[in-house]
Amino acid sequence: MGQKEISKSVLKRLPNYLAYLKSLPAGSSVNISATALANALNMGEVQVRKDLAMVSSGGRPKVGYLRESLIEDIEQFLGYNNTTDAVLIGAGKLGRALLGYKGFADYGLNIVAAFDVQPTGATESGKPVLPLSELERFCRENKILMGILTVPADSAQQVADLLIAGGIKAIWSFASPRLEVPGNILVQYENMATSLAVLSMHLAAQINANNEK
Repeated sequence: MGQKEISKSVLKRLPNYLAYLKSLPAGSSVNISATALANALNMGEVQVRKDLAMVSSGGRPKVGYLRESLIEDIEQFLGYNNTTDAVLIGAGKLGRALLGYKGFADYGLNIVAAFDVQPTGATESGKPVLPLSELERFCRENKILMGILTVPADSAQQVADLLIAGGIKAIWSFASPRLEVPGNILVQYENMATSLAVLSMHLAAQINANNEK
């Protein structure tokens, strides 16, 4: 089906639907309804129904969706079947862990090279670690559209500027500061401190609830 305008909130929910659909054991029903999916993920049925309608036209009244077809529709919409080449900047412990993660291939992401102020030639995963001075040229010559930042906070803006000069259109940032970028550049932040705070608050609430029993 044709690509539709879709909000970031919907884009964040679609991978959850996909993960659940793929987790169903062999022998499960070939069909699944929006109601069943909503119940399984503890979400609102109306929201799930609207989200699925954005990415698939395969839903049928009282039948639902053919599960395998729905998986294909979501993957196609998210671009998982179209490989995106990316570069990673900051080959420290986090950067090297991301370079070695083979699961990115399932989501259509291929990190072709890393860059660092202290290039080491290659990592354990076999990906080259090149000098930061070559970043802009490399991105232009290889038509790289995504950059992944795992650099210290005080270097993030400078590296983002180099990526943008090299022609990238999206940045996945594990650095804490907000970046100043042109309106046509999409930045997705991964804030580990925020995620940890949410988890800590949840654990504290559970502990307090248990203590009050």
